[in-house]
Amino acid sequence: MSPASFPFRTSGHGASASGPAPAPVSRGAVLFVVSVSMILMPLMMSAVGVSLPAIGRDLAATAMQVGLVETTYVMALSVFLLIMGRLGDIFGRRRLFLAGLVLFTSITAVLSLSQSIRMVIGLRFLQGMGAAMIVANSFAIMLEVFPREERGRAIGIVSAAAYAGISCGPLIGGFLTTHFGWRWVFLMVLPFGISALLLVFTKLRGEWRSARGEPFDLRGSLVYGGAIVLLTLGSSHLDEGAWAWAALGGGLACGGLFLWLEAHTPFPLLEVTLLSRNRLFTLSCLSALINYSSTFGVLFFLGLYLQYVRGLTPSDAGLLMIIQPVIQMVLSPIGGRLADHFPAERVATVGMLLCAVGLGVAAFIGQDTSTALTVVVLVLLGVGYGLFASPNASAIVGSVEPRHLGVASGMTSTMRTLGMMASMIVVTIVFSVFMGGQPVSAATLPGFLASMRTALWTFCALCAVGVLLSVGRVRSMGQGSGLAVQDGIADKAPCKTDGNP
Repeated sequence: MSPASFPFRTSGHGASASGPAPAPVSRGAVLFVVSVSMILMPLMMSAVGVSLPAIGRDLAATAMQVGLVETTYVMALSVFLLIMGRLGDIFGRRRLFLAGLVLFTSITAVLSLSQSIRMVIGLRFLQGMGAAMIVANSFAIMLEVFPREERGRAIGIVSAAAYAGISCGPLIGGFLTTHFGWRWVFLMVLPFGISALLLVFTKLRGEWRSARGEPFDLRGSLVYGGAIVLLTLGSSHLDEGAWAWAALGGGLACGGLFLWLEAHTPFPLLEVTLLSRNRLFTLSCLSALINYSSTFGVLFFLGLYLQYVRGLTPSDAGLLMIIQPVIQMVLSPIGGRLADHFPAERVATVGMLLCAVGLGVAAFIGQDTSTALTVVVLVLLGVGYGLFASPNASAIVGSVEPRHLGVASGMTSTMRTLGMMASMIVVTIVFSVFMGGQPVSAATLPGFLASMRTALWTFCALCAVGVLLSVGRVRSMGQGSGLAVQDGIADKAPCKTDGNP
């Protein structure tokens, strides 16, 4: 057998064992398609973020409307990740992945022709839906194709691709917007999307649907979507008064209702037993949520600090801040390989600890701090996150049965988006307390620095809690309390298909 391919095995839902053998699938092709898709998702976020001022000027948008261009995309991703992962389990992961590529690519093309800011905002929601279909199902397909002993390396490569998208986004977006206009930021995606579509049609001829025939939990999906929408609206407008706090509270209440409904539904969107009985899965998801919550807001503060306090130009600040994602991009495959040879939760714990140290150092940054200390912080966070993300994702997907891979892969991305949201909630709260809604300027620098220090110490404390949780799962695995699925069921049949192209 060629190391570049792995034969499909029937899952019992489609082709019989006596029928013709399904065609082999190229692991390299799968890894390439997934990597391309994982580049596009963050690229569309970071590159569009740079072009927002140009979009606002060209389409005469208000500041709130410009902000909604990004918020709507993230919200759609958060709403649909779990939903599309479950739909892929039921109707076919390749089918949902292909539909997501078509939707994402076509909507991106239409976005380049937008004539109003309302059109941009509406299309960004549909673009985020397509992105969720791609992310949840492409990751699950990759996990099916690669055997357990190679998953860490594959996840590391895919994570490196995502960081490449984050790193290149501001540079590419700024260049295209400056020299050709903001519409080219969307047009640049088309060749990648079309290439991925062609590769899916020619190389991925099988289908994966481990929950074929099971009903879809529409009620739970609606409650879950409502919770995410309310949390997003409330957290992004906390400085606007009681309605935003009411929306935030409503979102938390809907989240609680969602968990209750899922515990009493025969075929839920999220099996609560994965959280209540699978200790490794639960602690790994919480570790991911805490890590994203404690690290996402750091770059936001450092971007403002370098420009308003240190006096750097936007381009110089961007070049300095690219240190962190570049280190993450380089180290993610290494972290993935380490997770293949050592317990993934141990590697992730080391990464989380380095993140906590980096956040603690960052909390001492002040008005007269040298740029070298900022570089140290970025390096520590880059190394820490590079060692955390891939092994932690391996721990999450390695702790569930194959039939839950779609939900597990959706959970990894959901924890990321919810963590980003939680991080920005902290940012909004500290700004409202220390700056009272005033913009960052020379006159408000003391308030800004106080906000930054408070937020960074909060992030450091969060990360410390994450380290304790991560140590807890290491101890539970060391005492043999991990689920049998970790070393049993999840190892079986890494690549299965029902034989239907």
